[in-house]
Amino acid sequence: MTFAMKMAVAFCVLVGGLLLFTLNLPQPDHIWPLAQGTQLGYRGTGMQQVKSVEDLRKAADQIPDPFPAVSAEGPRASEVYQNVHVLGDLSEEQFLRIMTVITEWVSPEQGCAYCHDENDLAAERPYTKIVSRRMLEMTRHINSDWTSHVAQTGVTCYTCHRGNPVPTEIWFKDEAPTKAVYAGYSPNGQNHANEVAGLTSMASNPSDVFLTGPSNPRIVPTTALPAKGSGLGASIKDTEDTYALMIHLSDALGVNCTYCHDSRSFMSWNESSPPRLTAFHGLDLVRDLNANYLVPLQPEYPAMRLGPTGDAPKANCATCHQGEPKPLGGAPMVQDYPELISAQVSPDQAPAEQPQAPAAQPEAQQPAQPQAPAQQPKAQQPKAQQPAQPKAPAQQPQAQKPAQAPAQQAPSGEMSPQQQLMQQQMQLMQQQMEQMQQMRQQMEQMQQNQ
Repeated sequence: MTFAMKMAVAFCVLVGGLLLFTLNLPQPDHIWPLAQGTQLGYRGTGMQQVKSVEDLRKAADQIPDPFPAVSAEGPRASEVYQNVHVLGDLSEEQFLRIMTVITEWVSPEQGCAYCHDENDLAAERPYTKIVSRRMLEMTRHINSDWTSHVAQTGVTCYTCHRGNPVPTEIWFKDEAPTKAVYAGYSPNGQNHANEVAGLTSMASNPSDVFLTGPSNPRIVPTTALPAKGSGLGASIKDTEDTYALMIHLSDALGVNCTYCHDSRSFMSWNESSPPRLTAFHGLDLVRDLNANYLVPLQPEYPAMRLGPTGDAPKANCATCHQGEPKPLGGAPMVQDYPELISAQVSPDQAPAEQPQAPAAQPEAQQPAQPQAPAQQPKAQQPKAQQPAQPKAPAQQPQAQKPAQAPAQQAPSGEMSPQQQLMQQQMQLMQQQMEQMQQMRQQMEQMQQNQ
């Protein structure tokens, strides 16, 4: 064997040993580069979101297990306990279940004493009891009146709090900006690099501009040469404010611009993906919550809970999403807690209303049955009596068709483009949930194989 052949064999042995050593190393706890891609728009436009499977797994792991369901029968909570304003429609078992799970979601370390005076649970103190009561009203309001944004996924207290008494993602008004000292610095909140605007020198308070009032972030005009002051024109300052808001949306959802927009035409709604419509309703939702629920609570907070300018904590897109396109990966937690959707009806009252329907149906059917046999024999009578027969059959179909036709044609005839986009969005949501389930199964198989 020549020297070259010996060196080749030695090299092969060395490489083989290195490979065996590498295979025996402990496997990393992540599975990157496996990733999941979701196409949201036309091919070739870059409208695709890529998410690592590790991030999806983390989103799924942080969802708490649901508490066991309890009976809705029995006396209402308002009848058993004192000073119950919001959840008094629940049964006593449902009420205790919701109170227990809220403690786990909001104050797992502080316990019930975070919102209640342990010596007098009915007392209107501490301030957190008043705030939490309003938050429960807000949660039901979102789940019942804002399905245009939350659909059937809904929200719970855990969506924002996630085990923290105060959500990590809240915002206050900025302090008075520093007076201009150097050339180019502006006292209106611009030209100061800030994280909210992606470390740019654009507006540092897009939430204050767009999420507390009816300000419109649209900056692209719909007419040629729009005049300033006509409601169609936008200044450079308006443009920078909108860009800062878009940066906030991108960071809050952990996505890029093409999650909602087609980069060929950012303005066009026809070429945008369904999430753009959802985001449009989301901005209105946040304005509603800040104006009607969060800002009015300012007198209830102690000074330590207020912002630098004395304003109450407010919500923005990151409060719920926290870096995810769908909070908690789109897990529909509220389905396990229907008590947080709307007021509950006592099952003891339901049977009292239902017997009336069956009692009315036999009365309507019994007169109709004797008339039919009475008219059928007349069909064999002379022709002079036949004109009365066509009226009955002609009236019966007419009475049924108008009642059925509108019910079947109205949904398709009255469907607006926004409703069509909502349907497409729901289909995409279902597809994404199926993909997540498939990826979870793959991860479990990989872990078993390892």
